[in-house]
Amino acid sequence: MAHHRPERRRLLLAAAGLAGAALPGIGAARTATPQQMRGPFYPDRMPLDQDNDLTRMMDGDASGGEITDLSGRVLGTDGEPIAEALVEIWQCDANGRYIHSKDLGGRPRDPGFQGYGKTRSGADGGYRFRTIKPVPYPGRAPHIHLAVSAAGKRSLVTQLYVAGAPENGRDFLRGLLTSDEQAAVTVPFRPARTGSSLLAARFDIVMA
Repeated sequence: MAHHRPERRRLLLAAAGLAGAALPGIGAARTATPQQMRGPFYPDRMPLDQDNDLTRMMDGDASGGEITDLSGRVLGTDGEPIAEALVEIWQCDANGRYIHSKDLGGRPRDPGFQGYGKTRSGADGGYRFRTIKPVPYPGRAPHIHLAVSAAGKRSLVTQLYVAGAPENGRDFLRGLLTSDEQAAVTVPFRPARTGSSLLAARFDIVMA
């Protein structure tokens, strides 16, 4: 129901501040996350619902796909957390369709999948999204697009890939990265230990 959305969104956003809690490594030098192209399917019409839960729309429709808790921290190259960074993600739905007027794929769009979401990092740099495990579509390995902006930092656009996906070795954009850069943007999607998500993935974003 739509009137439950604000409360659930507050809970999700509050949890984002805990995403990096009690984890080692803050303060250690980091290599900046590699830039990648924004891609042709950044939404050309934004959904009315733009929160950090992409799996359920305001009208109550739930998405298909493997529900995933995606979390991590936004950090500087000095390893220090970056608070109040704007983190955006967008990806195709479980049918391989983006919310974009030029995506003319043959399968219907999933009406329950938001397709785009945004949040801000907490004081510890933590962010969190509830989304789906990305799926392949012709010519591309499964991936999630991310755009991150923060005061005093160069804006970052990158793509997150699924460790072990058989399409990874054939993806032309991933192939433009060095092996170290590929490793930096490729993460495992593992069974979630808690909560209602099926899977969990962790991706720390390092801004120059």
